[in-house]
Amino acid sequence: MATKDLPTKYDPRAVENGRYQKWLDAGLFKPSGDKKAKPYSIVLPPPNVTGKLHLGHAWDTALQDMLVRYKRMEGYDTLWVPGMDHAGIATQAKVEARLREQGISRYDLGREKFVEQVWDWKDEYAATIHKQWAKLGLSMDYSRERFTLDEGLSKAVRKVFVDLYNKGLIYRGEYIINWDPQARTALSDIEVIHKDDKGAFYHVKYPFTDGTTYEGKDYIEIATTRPETMFGDVAVAVHPSDERYKELVGKHIKVPLVDREIPIIADEYVDPEFGTGMVKITPAHDPNDFLVGNRHNLKRINTMNEDASLNENAGKYNGMDRFDARKAIVQDLQDGGWMLKIDPIVHSVGHSERTGVQVEARLSTQWFVKMKPLAEQALDHQKTDDKVTFWPSRFEDTYEQWMNNVHDWVISRQLWWGHRIPAWYNKQTGETYVGMEAPKDEENWTQDPDVLDTWFSSGLWPMTTMGWPDIDNPDFKRYFPTDDLVTGYDIIFFWVSRMMFESVEFTGKRPFKNVLMHGLMRDNQGRKMSKSLGNGIDPMDVIDKYGVDAMRWFLANGSTPGQDVRYDTTKLDAAWNFINKIWNASRYVIMNLGDMEKPVLPDKANWNLADRWILSRLNQTVADVHRLFDKFEFGEVGRALYNFIWNDLCDWYIEMTKEVLNGDDEAAKKNTQNVLGYVLDQTLRLMHPLMPFVTEELWQDMPHEGESIMVADYPVVHDDFDDAKAETDMGRLIELITAVRNIRGEANAPMSSAVELLIKTNNPELKTLFETNRDFVDRFCHPSYLQIGPDVVAPKLAMSAIISDAEVYIPLAELINLDDEIAHLEKEVANLQNEVTRSEKKLGNERFVANAPEAVVAEERSKQADWQQKLTAATSRLAEVKASRN
Repeated sequence: MATKDLPTKYDPRAVENGRYQKWLDAGLFKPSGDKKAKPYSIVLPPPNVTGKLHLGHAWDTALQDMLVRYKRMEGYDTLWVPGMDHAGIATQAKVEARLREQGISRYDLGREKFVEQVWDWKDEYAATIHKQWAKLGLSMDYSRERFTLDEGLSKAVRKVFVDLYNKGLIYRGEYIINWDPQARTALSDIEVIHKDDKGAFYHVKYPFTDGTTYEGKDYIEIATTRPETMFGDVAVAVHPSDERYKELVGKHIKVPLVDREIPIIADEYVDPEFGTGMVKITPAHDPNDFLVGNRHNLKRINTMNEDASLNENAGKYNGMDRFDARKAIVQDLQDGGWMLKIDPIVHSVGHSERTGVQVEARLSTQWFVKMKPLAEQALDHQKTDDKVTFWPSRFEDTYEQWMNNVHDWVISRQLWWGHRIPAWYNKQTGETYVGMEAPKDEENWTQDPDVLDTWFSSGLWPMTTMGWPDIDNPDFKRYFPTDDLVTGYDIIFFWVSRMMFESVEFTGKRPFKNVLMHGLMRDNQGRKMSKSLGNGIDPMDVIDKYGVDAMRWFLANGSTPGQDVRYDTTKLDAAWNFINKIWNASRYVIMNLGDMEKPVLPDKANWNLADRWILSRLNQTVADVHRLFDKFEFGEVGRALYNFIWNDLCDWYIEMTKEVLNGDDEAAKKNTQNVLGYVLDQTLRLMHPLMPFVTEELWQDMPHEGESIMVADYPVVHDDFDDAKAETDMGRLIELITAVRNIRGEANAPMSSAVELLIKTNNPELKTLFETNRDFVDRFCHPSYLQIGPDVVAPKLAMSAIISDAEVYIPLAELINLDDEIAHLEKEVANLQNEVTRSEKKLGNERFVANAPEAVVAEERSKQADWQQKLTAATSRLAEVKASRN
């Protein structure tokens, strides 16, 4: 029973206040524990503990919450595991930036004290994220919350590293890697963002050492964009088939400024069409040069320190910042006569995704994962019944292309925050030991100082959150593989692919059954939200203004799998208005339910036309919502619910119940109350996954059974509710009422004024329908006089409308303007002719008739007949009105 009077206006703060805590206290977010129920599990893509959640996170998590609430109400034993990611380089960069503001660095603190500072940061921001999760209404089981650096996950990470190392799939070697000079760490290829920067081609003389001349010159011309790496040059290369330089191969030249001799070599890497067809080879500072150097047994000369300052190999420039050194070197080359020319260019340069600084290609000893066998195994798994299904499916192609072209993955990071690499080096012998625990004589060993790439541990997330590597863990046995992963398409390479190959390698199974890729959140101009543009939106501000349900409704309705969403305040205003509509409709229903304990549908024999119609419409909506939810079409779910609630329930059914509820027939009144209560109850349940707070508030305030709408049964399809005749009949009534309203509107005749209503029809069933439902006709059309039948004579001065199988006339002699009526009818005839022509073309298309489902073709034929009947009637009426004017 209703417990209180509802206010006349929806107030999100009053509705949301305290509700989340009640759900938590009742333990409703935990699995049901019903072993007979089918399990359903999701793991939250763990946000980084680097700051507050943004609108993209709100979108991502809202969609997951909708799925979890939907499945929970469907009777599944649901588990949604929350957690956060330590986000190695991102978090360390934030903490180091804070320290720089205090005038200190991590090196001043030392490793142990610095890590303590990062843990403090983590606790601070984790608390903020928890508050945001609560405000978003996320129904996660906090008793199972994980962190990527907790002990269970650390053990799993060590096991994966050790096992891959023992299989020969993890190795340590000296390679050219992407280097972030600010964070002082290696980066993987996908952590590098390429941006256009202004630069230059510096054309420099490299003189021959033995008096050789080429084209009359005692030097060759070499162009470089990075003169500061010249001190690492060990050769100049030409293509073996380049006839221009065949005689120069084997000759020696001198590197300017350092007076060091280097050879001219031949290698197929060189593109003879590019520039002069001669390139300097700097194996310690370019990945392609590194490979050339390996083929020719060339020395590797590293000219840079970890902070990108030049080192002792750079001679007098030792200790200078790379960009300052570049200016000085260019000046010295010019002063010494070595510089031929400088061509300004704009070129694509790699920058660190996390710190934003320009990345250096740098020779370094790092740990790598050998990716080819793991990628092949994961791709083969996609050909089995245990494959991961991508929504939309096109993203599977993106995944496959990446995996087919994947490079070995550099997994070591020169950081202090993260999973320490479980490798130790013997102080005396240099021997390497890799194991789950430190060597027994640890004092004789030094542990590798590096940590693992964040994605190494994040890739294990679906497994480790369920207890792996303990395969007997009850959660792992019941809930793994997980069901659905919801994430942005921008991290297919970073995260999705790694979860897939790591899961296949270590469990033999997919990590999740489906992966739904959503797009990016953009501003109303279509730009990606970013700090630099200042166009980011804080979801907490949106909630403060509109309420969380309005924000969730906006996020659901903007959601087409794989597509971006534009933030639009007008849509949020519309969302709030829609909830207010639901609020007021529910308020009306609750106020008119009397003292019932819970709604119970009356016998079908006692349903009137409006009851049969609304229950049939409800049934169709239930079927649509199930179908669309299961395809992750959240926007279409929203549209189906909006159309049912706003159009069918509020605009028509609730209005139609007023005649019965205000009447004297107590039995009819009770029947209507029960149908109204039942439809509202089912509607609130349908809406709950999208709008959890307002639906719980309204459901608690109406007669119901159960502790919470969260664990109430989700509506199901009832075959006996389907009623095609009721939908057709109500459609005819609505068409009539709409036609009369339109005529009144055109004539400026208010609804309160009674008018004569004449309906000409040769269809006896239609006549019976209108007469049987005279109460509805009286309420909505307000006729002072009503005549229905084939012998109705159209008045000379009347406004008219054409509906299916009937013509509607309202004599309005004192208001009507024959010219306006003719213009109105001419417009109607033109519109109807267009519909008839369109339908004729469609049915005249042999491919459509042959290939479309039989029911679709039959429906089109029915539409054509209806349009043709209306066209004939409208044409006839137009002729009559024109004749009456003459």
